[in-house]
Amino acid sequence: MPTPRRRRTVNPWAKLGKTAARQMQQMQRAVARSVTKSVTKTVAQTVAHTVAQSVGHAAQQGREARRVLSGVTSPVPAPTSRGGGRWQEGVWGFGPLAQRHYRLFIPSGVGTSRPAPLLVLLHGCGQDAASFAACTRVAALARARRCIVLLPEQSSRANAHRCWNWFRSEAQAAAEASLLMGMIDHVCRAHPVQSDRVHLLGLSAGGAMALMLALRYPDRFVAVGSHSGAAPHLARNATQAGRVMRGALNGHTAAQLQALRLQLQGRMPPPLLLIHGDADRVVAYDNAIASATLWLSLSTPGALPAAAAQPSVRVLRRGERRPVAVHDWRRDGRLYVRLVRVEGLGHAWSGGAASQAYADPAGPDALRIALAFFAAVAPAPVRRRAVA
Repeated sequence: MPTPRRRRTVNPWAKLGKTAARQMQQMQRAVARSVTKSVTKTVAQTVAHTVAQSVGHAAQQGREARRVLSGVTSPVPAPTSRGGGRWQEGVWGFGPLAQRHYRLFIPSGVGTSRPAPLLVLLHGCGQDAASFAACTRVAALARARRCIVLLPEQSSRANAHRCWNWFRSEAQAAAEASLLMGMIDHVCRAHPVQSDRVHLLGLSAGGAMALMLALRYPDRFVAVGSHSGAAPHLARNATQAGRVMRGALNGHTAAQLQALRLQLQGRMPPPLLLIHGDADRVVAYDNAIASATLWLSLSTPGALPAAAAQPSVRVLRRGERRPVAVHDWRRDGRLYVRLVRVEGLGHAWSGGAASQAYADPAGPDALRIALAFFAAVAPAPVRRRAVA
């Protein structure tokens, strides 16, 4: 007789415990997956953010490095042609080791049958042609006044800070002046320029170099201007340049004056405009006084003329712009030297674009001041008699 099978007794509590255990394991795995996914996502986001920050930081460092290596304090893109006129780029020099880039602006309507005057602008240290064009906003005024503008560009190989080398030895300064004069002649030949209407204006180191150019080639310029520039022909090295800029060497010796008279060979320096801030802590205002004194001394044989002691002076202010004191010296009844002292202006282009270094938008527009002076000293046009 077969043995009867025993019925398995089911313990409901044990079954419930197993079910709970399985559910707990499932929940633990779900929680683990969720936590792992969240942590992975957070880590990925953190890594991506860190990488982005590193890339951005590296890009910023790259931009800063390029800026430092370029020697330009506030670089800008190349100027574009708009609003009537065109920008051109060029290179000129005496060979691969003595070349300079330049930018040229030619307003609309200028051509062979309608040539225009030429304005040469020499930038300061820490600038290039593009940044100086942006600082001065020269294209807008050149369109309105219908003049061609040449902006030579100093090479960072010639000077790490892109300064024109006004403080080098006489031979080096003469070589750089010759290079610039050659560039000006090249532009006059290649473009519709009125070669007897060339004006020269520079800022800071460019202002000092402009004066050196005018003293070496006085018959090539209708007038010359220096904005916040050091007095020329006083420094022969960097140490002396620092003293000149501080105003410690602000007078030319008799020997220096005699050397410059021999260089001029009886020619007269062109009319001179000086614009300088009385709060300039980089190039002291005394440099403007020294440059004016130099011009007046070279224009008259012998001692400094008595008229130099008492120029005509007038104080002007337009709107909220900084006030200016205008000192005028005349020679043979005509305006010859003008010194514009801008109250409260530091080492910056007066009336320049706010986005640029070395620019003070609160000052009166230096370019308008310069063009007004150039127009005032321009020789009267020669009237041609009609042929009968």
